Amino acid sequence: MSDIDPYLHNVWYMAGWSSEIGADLLRRVICDKPILLYRLENGLVAALDDRCPHRFAPLSLGERMGDTIRCGYHGLTFDSGGTCIHNPFGGQIPKGASVAHWAVEERHGVAWIWMGDAAAADPDTIPDFSALSRPCGPPLSGYTLMRAGYEYGTDNLMDLSHIEFVHKGSFAGAGVIFAGKHDIVDDGDVLHSNWWMPGVKAPSHTFGIYDPEMITDHWLDMRWNAPASMYLQVGATPPGSAREEGVIVHQAHILTPETASTTHYFWASTRPLDAIIPEADAMVMSLFQTAFDEEDKPMIEAAFANLNGEDFWAGKPLYLGVDAGGMRARRKIEQMKRAQGTPDQPA
Repeated sequence: MSDIDPYLHNVWYMAGWSSEIGADLLRRVICDKPILLYRLENGLVAALDDRCPHRFAPLSLGERMGDTIRCGYHGLTFDSGGTCIHNPFGGQIPKGASVAHWAVEERHGVAWIWMGDAAAADPDTIPDFSALSRPCGPPLSGYTLMRAGYEYGTDNLMDLSHIEFVHKGSFAGAGVIFAGKHDIVDDGDVLHSNWWMPGVKAPSHTFGIYDPEMITDHWLDMRWNAPASMYLQVGATPPGSAREEGVIVHQAHILTPETASTTHYFWASTRPLDAIIPEADAMVMSLFQTAFDEEDKPMIEAAFANLNGEDFWAGKPLYLGVDAGGMRARRKIEQMKRAQGTPDQPA
């Protein structure tokens, strides 16, 4: 067995958007484990190992019968807690005829899954994304599968200096990053990587509200919760004005490891105004698709592939200062992994 478990377990991972999980059976691999997600008749979300213990067929290929799942291979039926309740061959249920089930909690449109000891699952430790809940309704949201380890996505998000070089077709700010000041705030289990850019032209999220030539104070405040849940506040206000008087959008960038080399990337953004304008929404969705799928993702995947399986630290990465957020997040993850013990001998 490996000396260090590749995944943290006693933490909350994003399993999906609440809107994704309904009556249909949804399969999603999380930390190398195939998970079956579906919504019970009482509205709660069930999460089971997506593997029948008989011949290991995915239960997601089976049939839902009320709140139970019947395996599509030989018909064993399981309740929402993973207990086998019916054997169509002779009636006797074999010993060990059960599958693991996982604790799930929903907050602000996100379904969170606890991949460790269910007794240790504390809903109060779920990262706060309440800023996504707005009077006009759910935020704009999306998903992409990234072919790189989740830590590489964290590096990208905790170091927004890359905007000037990677996002030339979307968010590039004509040098505003270089006009700003970068700060890292280490608050124990939480990291903040913040940019403050006073006296710059109005950023793109304010267009239609501020004149593009208007001078503003602009900020990008990123908060990280382990393993890789990030909240970004993008704001701008007239120079010297209070932040709450400005134009602010709230974003979620939440990374969930599928495997050691693939990552579920969930994102969401509120609107600059608390109003749904279809044309504006379409423009923002197109902008995010360009930024994430055509700019960020290819660069992150190429950097990950370029190590060719070599350990990140063994590659001796250079340090530029602005990348301190990602570096510290990596160190905190390593500390947490050591604290939880090895796969064959938990702490």
